[in-house]
Amino acid sequence: MFTGIIEEMGRMRRVYRQGQAMLLTVEASRVLEDVAIGDSIAVNGVCLTVVAFDGDSFTADVMPETYRQTNLGELRSGNPVNLERAMGAQKRFGGHIVQGHVDTSGRIVSRQPEENAVVFTLEPDDKSMLRYVLARGSIAIDGISLTVIRTDNETFAVSIIPHTLAETVLALKGPGDRVNLEADILGKYVERLLSFQSGEQPGTGRGRKSGGLTEAFLAENGYL
Repeated sequence: MFTGIIEEMGRMRRVYRQGQAMLLTVEASRVLEDVAIGDSIAVNGVCLTVVAFDGDSFTADVMPETYRQTNLGELRSGNPVNLERAMGAQKRFGGHIVQGHVDTSGRIVSRQPEENAVVFTLEPDDKSMLRYVLARGSIAIDGISLTVIRTDNETFAVSIIPHTLAETVLALKGPGDRVNLEADILGKYVERLLSFQSGEQPGTGRGRKSGGLTEAFLAENGYL
């Protein structure tokens, strides 16, 4: 589990591709301080497993499913990337729950300054993820924990303070660039739980009708 608080920007040293499988070597410093084989490090919001490391880099595999669902396939040697180690039990929880399991990639539609902030408007490739996105809710963009300021059926927008912009790869991105998107996990679990009451497959709207969320249902499932 991650928090979406980026620890440092690393840089791609080597990108090896074999079909839709990849082997990435990333130059880093801070995230290597206590690294071990098997540790999880989020690279642009994608949870990857360390398979090798040395004094100034680590290497991780990318499987085909991750290649298809994220923008990692666009990485080239020299590209900067956001890095975050898995959250330690002793650390403050500064962002929101980020799994490193990207829902879809998306495209930056616009980047507009607004006094001390910059507003990014984004369009997900898979519009169905927007059912989990709401104003004042949380979303991870390339692994960065951000707050949604508005949304509709096609896009959503976030406002970014100067510190976050300066410390992450979003500083280098603009309209047309692609990013990884992960919605807040809470909405996904609520949808899944309610689907068993309604008989629907999550996200499809198919299945038998029911009376909706009731006090009896909440009590039966431990919420009351």
